[in-house]
Amino acid sequence: MASENESDVLIIGGGICGVTTAFHLAQHGERVTLLERGQLAGEASGVNAGGLGGVGWGHIPDLQSYLTAGSFEIFKTLQLDMGYDIEFHAPGGLQAVHNAEQWNYTSNRVLKLRSEGYDVELLTTREARTIEPEASEHLAGFMYMLNRGRANPTKATMAFGEAASDLGASIKTGHDVQGLTQRQDGSWQAQTNQGEFSSKTLVLAAGAWSRPVGDLLGIKIPVAPIKGQMWATDPVPPSIFHMIGSAESPHDWSLQPPDTGFPPELTHYGTQRITRHLYGGQTRNGEIIFGGDRQLAGYDYVPDESGIAVNRRHAAEIIPLVAKLPISRTWAGIMPFSMDGKPIIGKVPGLENLFLVTGLASSGFGRGPMSGKLLADYIHTGHPAPVLAEADPARCVTAN
Repeated sequence: MASENESDVLIIGGGICGVTTAFHLAQHGERVTLLERGQLAGEASGVNAGGLGGVGWGHIPDLQSYLTAGSFEIFKTLQLDMGYDIEFHAPGGLQAVHNAEQWNYTSNRVLKLRSEGYDVELLTTREARTIEPEASEHLAGFMYMLNRGRANPTKATMAFGEAASDLGASIKTGHDVQGLTQRQDGSWQAQTNQGEFSSKTLVLAAGAWSRPVGDLLGIKIPVAPIKGQMWATDPVPPSIFHMIGSAESPHDWSLQPPDTGFPPELTHYGTQRITRHLYGGQTRNGEIIFGGDRQLAGYDYVPDESGIAVNRRHAAEIIPLVAKLPISRTWAGIMPFSMDGKPIIGKVPGLENLFLVTGLASSGFGRGPMSGKLLADYIHTGHPAPVLAEADPARCVTAN
């Protein structure tokens, strides 16, 4: 009889990618153990604004479409079919356009996206204010994304863990992995502060901590820890009805050169701000939550007051109401950005039975469930879905 510390698949990391990989593997009947050094959703998966979805599947879905639209459907299933209250709702999203230059960029983007089958619309400010009354009348317009929504990130991540556990997965919190060893037969052994665990297959789902975990195995995982920060108001009556964003950062990122030495789509190069990024909305409990900074700052969890102030002014340009509401709390988290901007999902070359799911950048929560499903299917069948080709770790993961 197998020991309770032995399994078919051992997963390191209790964020959204780890728990959804465990859930889908357990659905396949695999014996799964997940090790998390803290609590589920204790890192980036639990401290974001909960944004989900985007522009839909399109006519010919690429990896981005699969991860975003596919995860959107999995979140739906978790609440509507499985009965977990994760505060899922999908009213759509509004991306504000601030000036004529951004309007030209957004107009061209909407035309291109619509030609490819994506669900987006270009709205005048007057049209947008019929569905989002607190929006500023001084903006140039909005891009409306029909398939945008939100869920409570902590509730959702923990619900996937519970669903995995109900299917037989062993979810171990408070287990700090201190060593990883591959045996001669190709199986894996993890040494933790609470004992040893072994399995045929090892999955690293360590998010922004992917690089130091890779160091335990002598492999270089090119994921940078990027600091994001958020702020919230006290609960107020229903005031914001969509997920809110801004066209400023997509426009600015479209003009950046490809080789900067930094991961793509940051708000800072070192300490220099290069753009403002914004996303947020209102939660079920009435809090208004916004954030958006993305800065390479190591494992720094202390919010930067100046960055919070910039973000708040940005939000107030779109929803003037927020300028009147005091900030009640601020926090920060660390996101896993790959150096080429693409997810890293699949088998690590040169090491038998070792898989990665990381590098989902700022949208790990919204893209994690489908990432977990695609990886679980790959492990169970031995064959990757064709759409995972651009996420293949072979392109970037190397020996130290």
